[in-house]
Amino acid sequence: MSIVINYKNTSKKINSSNIVLFVDEKFNIFSLKKYILNSEFSFISDLLKTKDLKKKIINFDINSKKKIILVSLKKNLTSSDVENLGAKFYDEFKETKHSEYCINSDTAKGYLTNCVGYFLHGLKLKSYLFEKYKSKKNKKKISIIVIGKQKPSLKDQIKFKAIEEGTFYTRDLVSEPGNILHPDEYAKRLSSLKKDGLKINIYDEKKLKKLGMNTLLGVGQGSIRGSYLVTMEWNGLKDKSKPLAFVGKGVCFDTGGISLKPAKFMEDMTYDMAGSAVVVGLMKSLALRKAKVNAVGVVGLVENMPGGNAQRPGDIVKSYSGKTVEILNTDAEGRLVLADALTYTEEKFKPKFIVDLATLTGAIIVSLGSEYAGLFSNDDKLSNQLINAGENVEEKVWRMPLNKNFDKLIDSKNADMQNINYVGGAGSTTAAQFLQRFIIKKTPWAHLDIAGMAFSKYGGALNSGGATGYGVRLLNKLIEDNYE
Repeated sequence: MSIVINYKNTSKKINSSNIVLFVDEKFNIFSLKKYILNSEFSFISDLLKTKDLKKKIINFDINSKKKIILVSLKKNLTSSDVENLGAKFYDEFKETKHSEYCINSDTAKGYLTNCVGYFLHGLKLKSYLFEKYKSKKNKKKISIIVIGKQKPSLKDQIKFKAIEEGTFYTRDLVSEPGNILHPDEYAKRLSSLKKDGLKINIYDEKKLKKLGMNTLLGVGQGSIRGSYLVTMEWNGLKDKSKPLAFVGKGVCFDTGGISLKPAKFMEDMTYDMAGSAVVVGLMKSLALRKAKVNAVGVVGLVENMPGGNAQRPGDIVKSYSGKTVEILNTDAEGRLVLADALTYTEEKFKPKFIVDLATLTGAIIVSLGSEYAGLFSNDDKLSNQLINAGENVEEKVWRMPLNKNFDKLIDSKNADMQNINYVGGAGSTTAAQFLQRFIIKKTPWAHLDIAGMAFSKYGGALNSGGATGYGVRLLNKLIEDNYE
């Protein structure tokens, strides 16, 4: 299904298509008189007496081809409230025979600034479907005409569209099956982002061996596919100020390696690259909206497979940082990919901060379910910025503890550290504690464990199930509010 939005410079009464009008939460419609026909006003006034006014959206069939739809807005609305209303509107009307709607933006005057923009943004985000591999696709097209003076500015239209395209690109990547989006194909797709204005560098196995990225390479050595580190740079400022850095785990399929996962639900491991997909979607959004910021995205792309050349439990590898790691469990592979990527990002780009994202542990789902991502950080300022951004866009994070006392759980007798806590417990925290060891120069850093947020079997407020795109809007808001 496609949504097409057109903006028109008129405020005249519309006597065709389906009209969408905004009202207060008590459904007072007197102010609507100038926007609809007198007969329609009388008709709606009478029928409102029989309607449940607790509903957010009420519609009236004027005739077989025309509806008038009232959307109620309360005072002190947040942008998320309005986005959720847009998503609800989509859910209510996606199956109807009607395919054209006219939104009178002037009826939203006096409410949240850019109310109509947020409404349409929520509607668009909810409309996403991944139908690439279905022989019968939903070909329905919904056309929305926006009239009046309260429509979003051209700048805001570009911003909303950029965030939508970035989020959809993330969802597309996460939704792809492992036989299609293996590391070789993934690296090729990232190369195509040059057309959006991003500077792309792809490091293949030969280059990674030369750099000494052995923890990343070790994860992928059992696969017939290649392993890669890809950097994406956006220079939105003319100066050479330090960039903001975002690092993502890109395990395109995770069997667990020699420490093989149970067969049940292993098919979900196509989304073990969701952290990298968020970084990619964010960088695409920043480029499309010409964000006034310098930023870099770094993703490690591997496939974790069992095989004759696969990494074994008990192996010891030397990381890019020079620190050695004893591999006690090959299914604790994401932290190995991130270890090299984090140190390289810090050393190469000298960023203001680093935020990494990964579907890292099942333990975080036990802790926080699908309501919050786990946040681990060495910096209170960055943590608070992430928490506030998450609340604003309803992509919430919850700060979890880091403490030197956890270090003993990942200290190894045979190497500098081991990749799991063999004693058990604190699985998400010890994973984050492991990652922190690869932030060598004390750069402000935050780790987001998004294992419970990247994919939803049931759908959420702004997605219809499957890949959520969680993180793109969160990080965009972080940048928009604090660094632009």
